[in-house]
Amino acid sequence: MVSRAQRTAVADWWWTVDRWLLASLAALIVAGLVLTMAASPPVAERIGLPTFHFVNRQAMAMIPAIAVLIGVSFLTPRQVRRAAVILFVVAMALIVFALLFGHEVKGSKRWILGIQPSEFLKPAFVILVAWAFSEGGKRPDVPGTLIAILLLPLTAIPLILQPDFGQTMLISLVWAALFFMAGLHWFWVFGIGGFGVSGVLVAYKFVPHVRARILKFIDPGSGNGVTDTFQVDTALETIISGRWFGKGPGEGTIKRILPDAHTDFIFAVTGEEFGIVTCIALCSLFGFIVIRGLLKAARNEDPFCCFAGAGLVMLFGIQAAINMAVNLHLMPAKGMTLPFISYGGSSLISLSIGMGFLLAVTRKRPRSEVLYENERPADRAVPIALGQAA
Repeated sequence: MVSRAQRTAVADWWWTVDRWLLASLAALIVAGLVLTMAASPPVAERIGLPTFHFVNRQAMAMIPAIAVLIGVSFLTPRQVRRAAVILFVVAMALIVFALLFGHEVKGSKRWILGIQPSEFLKPAFVILVAWAFSEGGKRPDVPGTLIAILLLPLTAIPLILQPDFGQTMLISLVWAALFFMAGLHWFWVFGIGGFGVSGVLVAYKFVPHVRARILKFIDPGSGNGVTDTFQVDTALETIISGRWFGKGPGEGTIKRILPDAHTDFIFAVTGEEFGIVTCIALCSLFGFIVIRGLLKAARNEDPFCCFAGAGLVMLFGIQAAINMAVNLHLMPAKGMTLPFISYGGSSLISLSIGMGFLLAVTRKRPRSEVLYENERPADRAVPIALGQAA
């Protein structure tokens, strides 16, 4: 056990980090490996890979993911901001390279050098927007709101060009929530809402696969045949077949014909093998992390930490909600992973960065340190100047 009397970096971290959030994230990571073991073997066998190919790769990815999560949580708020700037620039550069030189997968150019850069862009985007709003609120000379407004199209346009409308919608929702937290006028509420609706209508009009997904969701019989809704229909059938307590680990049968069972539809496999009760428990764990994160953010006296904590936990929670809603056929398919549960190295590492940022900005800090960071540079110079004069 780490003693409170120790003044090492590890001791300071242990007594200031939110251990409830840390334990909940650890439980999610363990659950992710177990559920990947349940969902991925049939997929691997279907495409001619070793049975535990995806399980082994996920287990290997978890080692750096855990290291990243813990390492990032040691950062101070200032270091979080600096890291986010670097991450944002690198991720944007890789997205541009992917658009120019990446190989096309399922009609989109999202991959370059074996990673999906858009996953890493999300936590960096949230931190930068939170920084802009917080600086604009405490320093009238900084156009924080304008910077935050410009960050949205700067980030969204490359994602739309891939195209990746799911991630674009996700960051737009988080951005709008942070904008609302910043105290925007009702004029902006209706303006942003109208812009969002217009964006959906434009995508429906000019992007064929978006229009097809919306039509298939509204009217399953409007597509080219029965197979148009095969994924969501099979996912629902998979969940229903498990009933309350599931068929047991490895006993699922419908999962063997479910496409993307180890990624987008792993929640359905959870329902078949472990039952609706386990699905509810998993939802509760996600809900606990979101509520805990929002409460920690609301109690934080540092405006940046408040905005950043709320934004990061909303990013996490909305992504989880979208994935589960797609599995339950409550919204059109988005191709979005379930945080820490779905298979995917890029997703796992980026989520570890985001949750590491969350742990970092929600750590307990001395009140004097918070007040010092919130002072304007000119105010800080006064006592220094007085000291020099003396």
